[in-house]
This record gives sequence, structure tokens and C-alpha cells, in this order.
Amino acid sequence: MENENLDPTAMINAVIEAHGAGLQSFLTPVLLLILWTAIMWLWMYATRIPAMQKAQINPDDARHPGTYSDRIPPNVRAVADNYNHLHEQPTIFYALMMFAALTGGADGLMMKLAYGYVAVRVLHSLIQILSPKVMHRFLMFSIGSIILFVMIGKEVIRVFL
Repeated sequence: MENENLDPTAMINAVIEAHGAGLQSFLTPVLLLILWTAIMWLWMYATRIPAMQKAQINPDDARHPGTYSDRIPPNVRAVADNYNHLHEQPTIFYALMMFAALTGGADGLMMKLAYGYVAVRVLHSLIQILSPKVMHRFLMFSIGSIILFVMIGKEVIRVFL
């Protein structure tokens, strides 16, 4: 079945035209989590490069993750670990928010859940880097996971039921 209305660019432009500032407001939590990830990226290099220099680690010899983890202080490794974590579960958040924005799921509840998810991810980062208490970090991870599952469930119900 041929349908001329399936041009993705035209569909995205129509959504942006119809929702404009509301769409930008809805996607602000996405931008905030991207900003937080960039901050963690800078924090990682601000701590990792001096630690590697102090431990006299040749960057060419450390091309595989964890190669010299025993020579890098735990607090420096924690920053790098957290940066990597921000590229795992949050990718589902990014995709889900784009899906909701483009298919009519951009409502107030979803936006509140999104802000909650971002806040929990920031707290998760700070706990992982500043505290040795794994259970505190696990609690934040669990809360974030629950929020994300609620968001997923909300979209599945909206789309399929």
C-alpha cells in the first residue's frame, strides 16, 4: 500500500510546527541529561589525565579499558565508570522521549517523569563519585529504573491499548 504521507522529514516538520515551544519544553529534560553527560565527560578528563600522568601510564599502553585500573585511584575510576553508565540506560530514556514527542505522548505526566529521571541520574552520578556506599547508588539506580519502566509502560498503554 503506497502512502505519500510517510515522508519522515515532513512528518517531523509537521510535529514541530504543530507543537513548537511545547515540544521544546517537553524535550528540555533530554537536553539537561545530555548537558550532565558533557559535564561528566569534562570531569572524567580533568581527573583521568593527571592520574595517568602521576602513575606514569603511557596512553598507548592503556588503550583497553581497565588495563591499568589498579594504578588509577578509585575516585578517578568512579568518574570514568559513571560517564560510561550515562551511555547505557539513558539511551532508552532518549529514544523514549523522542518517540513520545513525535507520536503524541508529550504530556505533563511524561515531562514530570522525565525530570524525575534526570534528577535521579544526576544523584546517581554524584553518589557513585563522592560516596563509597554502593547501596545508596543502587537505590538511585533502582528508582531511576522504576521511573523509566513507568514511562515505558505509559507509552505502551497509550499506543497499544
